[in-house]
Amino acid sequence: MAMKQDDQDETGWTRWLALSGFCTILVLLLPPVREFFFIEGIRWLYIFLLAFTTSLALTPVMIRLGRQWGLVDQPSERKIHRKPTPRIGGVAVYLGFAGAVLANSVLLSDMGTILLAGSLLLVVGVWDDASELPAWGKLAAQMLASGLVIYSGVLLHLLPQGPVGNVINVFLTFLWIVGITNAFNFFDGMDGLAAGTAMLMAFFMGLVAYETDQPALAWLAVAITGASLGFFPYNFRTGQKPALIFLGDGGSTFLGFTLACLAVKGNWADNNPIVSFSNPLLIFGVLIYDMIHITVERIVTGKVGTIKEWIDYVGTDHLHHRLARVLGSKRASVDVIFALTICLGLSAIVLRNADTRDAILLLAQAALIVILITILERRAH
Repeated sequence: MAMKQDDQDETGWTRWLALSGFCTILVLLLPPVREFFFIEGIRWLYIFLLAFTTSLALTPVMIRLGRQWGLVDQPSERKIHRKPTPRIGGVAVYLGFAGAVLANSVLLSDMGTILLAGSLLLVVGVWDDASELPAWGKLAAQMLASGLVIYSGVLLHLLPQGPVGNVINVFLTFLWIVGITNAFNFFDGMDGLAAGTAMLMAFFMGLVAYETDQPALAWLAVAITGASLGFFPYNFRTGQKPALIFLGDGGSTFLGFTLACLAVKGNWADNNPIVSFSNPLLIFGVLIYDMIHITVERIVTGKVGTIKEWIDYVGTDHLHHRLARVLGSKRASVDVIFALTICLGLSAIVLRNADTRDAILLLAQAALIVILITILERRAH
């Protein structure tokens, strides 16, 4: 009886949020309202509000559709949730982001390609959530999406242009986009973790973009921040209440891919590639650390011996799993990761007027922080 009452309460407040969101969207789409934000020079706030309210309003719809269509994540021994949970929340986040971007006409030619490629990964991810695609198939889709973005001109420029430099730059761009996409997908393992991390990373990327006079890029980051925040209350709830919906592979791969592409697209420092590349390294530091850690440990311990085994391997050895075991709480693990992301994001902001030496020192500081966490983890065991 108590369970039914809880379900009724959940339905009541989610319907109220959805109704409030839809009403706000209608107001925001009125031409005088839109014009007011533009005239006042707060276009970023309009984009944020539209992305936020769209995601906020559509997530309850996705909860209902996920249950009706059977697109739910079933409990199992290697999963932490205790009841079937819809896993198409990423669709609401995607629509919040895409709607805000399209309504504000901030799609440059290469950003249109990023949105198209991200849409492909969203569809493949939802397909995977519905019918368990092979890991190689998902990787092929990620490589295709990355290739489309690189072909459109979104490319890292770490080495000077030339036959060798161009090949290495293309390879590093592939490695960055595919690596961050998978790292983010792997990170979607606890309530609120992926959505909250995306929200924080996009927030800091937007701040740095404004500092470096890249308003269009900042607007895109703001759209991700708003869309992730609109989804967040349903996925990261107060007390011990479980998530009402998950991002799913579609949502996590879309967010990881889009954030990775925006990092490549941005020019984070004039005439200094080391400082420029240090910004995304710091903002994405938690993901990079987790990916390096699990890769090294799995190889050293013999858990994986080939690329195929690494792709197919599913384990509970990620940072959030390890911290949860050490701290004795999943919520504490998520909170620590949020704090670490904020710490590294603040370091990225400092880089605005930094030189190469400062960038290297900040990267060294970030490395020492994650080394300290690793040592504490080991000692706790």
